[in-house]
Amino acid sequence: MVKFKHSEHTFLIVMAIIIGIIGGYGAILFRNAIKFFQSIFFQSWHVDLAYIESLPWYIKLFAPAVGGLIVGPIIYFFAREAKGHGVPEVMEAIILKGGKIRPRVVVAKIIASAVSIGSGGSVGREGPIVQIGSAAGSTIGQILHVRGSVLRTLVAAGAAAGIAGTFNAPIAGAIFSLEILLGDFALAQFSPIVVASVTSTVISRHYLGDYPAFIIPPYKLASIWEFIPYSILGILSAFVAIMFIKSVYSFEDFFEKINIPEWIKPAIGGLIIGAIGIFIPHIYGVGYETMDMALGGKLAWSFLLLLVFVKLFATSVTIGSGGSGGVFAPSLFLGASLGGAVGLIGHAIFPEIVVTPGSYALVGMGAVAGAAMHAPMTSILILFELTNDYRIILPLMTSIILSSVIKMHFFEDSIYSLKLKRKGLQLTQEMEHNVMGKIKIAKLFKTDYLTVHQNTTFEELVNLVDHNIHLNYFVVDDDNKLQGIISPYKIREIKYSDKYTEEEKQHFKAIDLIVEDKVYFTPEDTVDMVMLILNDLILDEIPIVNNTKEKKVIGYISKTEIIEAYNIEMMKKNMINSVSGYIASAVKFKKLKMGDGKVLSEIEVPGEFIGKNLAELDLRHKYGIEVILIKQSFNNETKEAGKVIVPIPEYKFEYGDKILVVGEEKSVSRLLESN
Repeated sequence: MVKFKHSEHTFLIVMAIIIGIIGGYGAILFRNAIKFFQSIFFQSWHVDLAYIESLPWYIKLFAPAVGGLIVGPIIYFFAREAKGHGVPEVMEAIILKGGKIRPRVVVAKIIASAVSIGSGGSVGREGPIVQIGSAAGSTIGQILHVRGSVLRTLVAAGAAAGIAGTFNAPIAGAIFSLEILLGDFALAQFSPIVVASVTSTVISRHYLGDYPAFIIPPYKLASIWEFIPYSILGILSAFVAIMFIKSVYSFEDFFEKINIPEWIKPAIGGLIIGAIGIFIPHIYGVGYETMDMALGGKLAWSFLLLLVFVKLFATSVTIGSGGSGGVFAPSLFLGASLGGAVGLIGHAIFPEIVVTPGSYALVGMGAVAGAAMHAPMTSILILFELTNDYRIILPLMTSIILSSVIKMHFFEDSIYSLKLKRKGLQLTQEMEHNVMGKIKIAKLFKTDYLTVHQNTTFEELVNLVDHNIHLNYFVVDDDNKLQGIISPYKIREIKYSDKYTEEEKQHFKAIDLIVEDKVYFTPEDTVDMVMLILNDLILDEIPIVNNTKEKKVIGYISKTEIIEAYNIEMMKKNMINSVSGYIASAVKFKKLKMGDGKVLSEIEVPGEFIGKNLAELDLRHKYGIEVILIKQSFNNETKEAGKVIVPIPEYKFEYGDKILVVGEEKSVSRLLESN
């Protein structure tokens, strides 16, 4: 393996093939595990709606409850990460833990999710297979002792392999990992993820056949006017997606408040699902058969609308009570029901325009899923691959994009990111300028500026340039109000120019030589604004004024401060991705030299820090250091061992907490001495 690591790309491709094989067989294993538990709970390997309807009421009522009674202890006592839909946990592991996922999650998630789905829980199988594949990729990476971007790529490759193997959709599997998990389409990550996805699909097709997941009716776009009902469907899908997200987390809060042991709650949720299933068995499990019926126009529009609300409720109860399973398939179910209803109503009113009502069910699937996940590209591609029909792509794109845009306008978070946000983790992948948009100039500007009065003579300016080295001089009036900026290069240019006579030169005053009079910032402005100005102007230093009304000069900010702040923020981002796993693995170090006089150090917080937050301590100004990560000793809320978290201004330190800091060696030493 050492030789392979000499070429990281080759190493990743080889690992991607291995992970793809594991992912393909994992998808097959997971499908068979679901069927196995279906045979136990419903006494048949081939469970369909007709069969469930023929079962005695007590089986339909108690099967999901017994399933919940099995799932609860598995999650509570063996692997808490297996609770819920799985994708947010993978996102958290990639961004906060450097891609480290416990190997036991593979076993726990397979069993817990297979039992949940097999016993009738109203959840999907894509979330579990993402977590299973990701955990497998992470386990391989940990065995090979890789870290940072390599481990994260292996985790994403595992997720892609799982999705591709489950849905027979190699392109969508790869795009899912890139769009949702990594938020990065860089070639270094794209190649191994695609390889893993394709390898998994080959394995899956060999054993399961090359068939689309859904059977769709013949489709044609009868009229350009048909884009109107498709647009209406997109708008409605956005609001169904919002209802779905809010409902899932509302039920999580509801069950959280019930004062009974956590491991019993999934059984209560299962009992509720069973009670619904006695009358509407369509809500059991993944629901592919019902979706096929919606696609074929075999259900009445009124019943389809009823299914939207019943399935939304059932999935929210299953997930909220602590069951294990995905939310992607339920979002497809909601979309198929909504779209099928819209298509049938449209066909009844405008039969010459809405010719194939079943196609609306397909488009609705993509529109609701795309809006709920904030992943329009994944939804477009996965629906295209699931149907193998390109003709539907135009209305599909129209509804999905419209739904996603409207949903994001009214509700910012996706069904995945909201779970992280509720835990206090703002882990969205950000563009670099947005990273800088969080830093205010007040923390960076310097005060050793040089001002000149607006009436300063040219001779005095020349003398100033010769004896005071400054990149720019700020011209002010009698009240220290900024008038503009003078460049020393401009003064030298005039001094040695033949364009002006000596007499003309002596008539120049500072106010006449201003090169820029409208550029300045206040302490409340952010660094990204300065970056834009510095790129557009030939200026090295920009004045900072007290406010936009008085414009009294109080300091300046230069490219040096901007570059340093940028490097620190990028370092912080990389530390969150890479070093967090290193720190969390109990490897101890005091100082690590990083060049340019900077050192990285893990420090136990001094007693004087206890009970105070980062905003109060203001370590940047007091010690000249940057806090990269916080390693908790104990979490009072969960009563569990602490974890590595992203620094936030409101975090209050407790005894035993440690911080990972970066700064000048003397600054870090000063903080160490206070410890």
